[in-house]
Amino acid sequence: MTDRIASGPGAHPAGAARLPTLREAFPLPTEPPRSAPFPLFTESADRLIHAYQGRFTLGLSPASLLLAYLDWLVHLGNSPAKCGELAQNALAKAMPLAVYAANSLLGRETPYPFAPLPQDRRFTSSGWAKWPFSAFSQSFLYIEQWWHYATTGIRGVSGHHLRVVEFAGRQLLDTVAPSNFVPTNPEVLKATIDEGGRNLVHGAQNLLADATDALAGRTVQPAPDYLPGKGVALTPGRVVLRNRLIELIQYTPATPKVYAEPILIVPAWIMKYYILDLSPHNSMIRWLVEKGHTVFVISWKNPAAEDRDLGMTDYRRLGINAALETINAIVPGAKVQGVGYCLGGTLLAIAAAAMARDGDSRLGTLTLLAGQTDFEDAGGILLFIDESQVTYIEDLMWDQGYLDTKQMAGAFQMLRSNDLIWSRMVRQYLLGDRDHPNDLMSWNADGTRMPYRMHSEYLRRLFLDNSLSEGTYLVEGRPVALGDIRVPVFAVGTTEDHVAPWRSVYKINLHLDTEVTFVLCNGGHNAGVVSEPGHPRRRYQIATRRALDPYLDPDTWVSAAPVHEGSWWEAWQPWLARHSGAMVEPPPMGAPDHGYPPLADAPGSYVLMG
Repeated sequence: MTDRIASGPGAHPAGAARLPTLREAFPLPTEPPRSAPFPLFTESADRLIHAYQGRFTLGLSPASLLLAYLDWLVHLGNSPAKCGELAQNALAKAMPLAVYAANSLLGRETPYPFAPLPQDRRFTSSGWAKWPFSAFSQSFLYIEQWWHYATTGIRGVSGHHLRVVEFAGRQLLDTVAPSNFVPTNPEVLKATIDEGGRNLVHGAQNLLADATDALAGRTVQPAPDYLPGKGVALTPGRVVLRNRLIELIQYTPATPKVYAEPILIVPAWIMKYYILDLSPHNSMIRWLVEKGHTVFVISWKNPAAEDRDLGMTDYRRLGINAALETINAIVPGAKVQGVGYCLGGTLLAIAAAAMARDGDSRLGTLTLLAGQTDFEDAGGILLFIDESQVTYIEDLMWDQGYLDTKQMAGAFQMLRSNDLIWSRMVRQYLLGDRDHPNDLMSWNADGTRMPYRMHSEYLRRLFLDNSLSEGTYLVEGRPVALGDIRVPVFAVGTTEDHVAPWRSVYKINLHLDTEVTFVLCNGGHNAGVVSEPGHPRRRYQIATRRALDPYLDPDTWVSAAPVHEGSWWEAWQPWLARHSGAMVEPPPMGAPDHGYPPLADAPGSYVLMG
């Protein structure tokens, strides 16, 4: 009798969820509601609508864009003097453009009135110097410069909104750049004539293949020659820990003696770890092992819908903390040299601050590779971070349980649309070329996902609130402070990083009262870090600030720090060695007696998860 409720039309199993009656769900205005199913329903419905919208907007919030546009438009419309100044500017710049176009038509050499930005390489070939292509490119740059002027310096507009409008306008202009069309691109016209149109035929085939893959939901896959364990991630090692979130890989020693202090590498879970173990010639992990270091690396699981509730606390506990416990069992009593890359560096800094607060001294040094700890000036990605945008992304993740790699890639590609979108389309669809795969490109195609809870916490607590640098980030219910970190720190920034701009990475100097060695190397977020010795055209600047040394702003630092040719790795490894003890016998692989037996050969199974 206790298992069932009394029989009748409304009978249901005991403990089952009872549907609300119509009166309970929609109470009369004069009657206080007994429950609140309707607000919950409407919120869920709105989130579902936003989630479906986001699939067509690349995760960009229409409300965020509209608010920015209206803020700019209203203030500009209410500034008649500024509007008059814009008109005068347009007329003043049109005159030198007309003179240049006329001289170019007559075959006279005339200096360009408008110069592209340093990173804009669309108009560098000699064909753009000839009529009429010179007029096409200069007219485009004229419009581009005028639009930049129209979207900057508008008094009263929110700085964030102004940057969004300027960015959106640049994106729209890039779609109509003369380099994107056959009749107005001299390189494409020459290729078409030389090849008898075969480039356009090949380009159409490329476009059809890509469109078919997109409609079928197929994504770009790593090249077969560069799959983990076959062409990349080849450094010998064993998986010595596997839990719900990570596999910890310990690499086989390559020298008779090793440094006493092991290295723990914490990559970002937005990427697969083998960015640091690519081909044997450019593998940072292999290089460190061959220099006599005992290296461990975290290989993150690629989360799926069932992992939606994994948060930043889980990544710290199941990731860094679990890895440190394992290493302590394998190499007991040794300080660990922590290395964090990108978001992994941010998490490592959080963990280090918490450990310092709690008197945990297991870390001996800290290396942050393009890892931010202060997000106030986090670069172009802030264009996509405000309350409206974060809420929209949360709704997108709420529906599917994670943020997909394609949705993340869209924002990063737009930050460098000339290089990553339009130039690629010209090369593949107009010139008929295909990219020749290499290890870095194949790794880039091996995407990962971000669980709903973790990414929401990351965006809100770090980007929106900047709580880590403000001293309000909570770990185990209490705030942590970066200033508690007392171990030596080696921080690396890259000059062309659009994910973690080097000036943002440099802010670590504002928050630490310990020895900080900062390195600025040329290259981008990935290529600048994966900069093995012998790589051509590599250079870096390096300088160390002692605990009591005065702070140098980034511009002063970059003008004073000496420039070195070659790979920054060659400065980092001696730094690691200086903060290490004597060389000792290599530790065993795993610690079976402590519950950490070797489970599988590197690269393990998590890295193979699609």
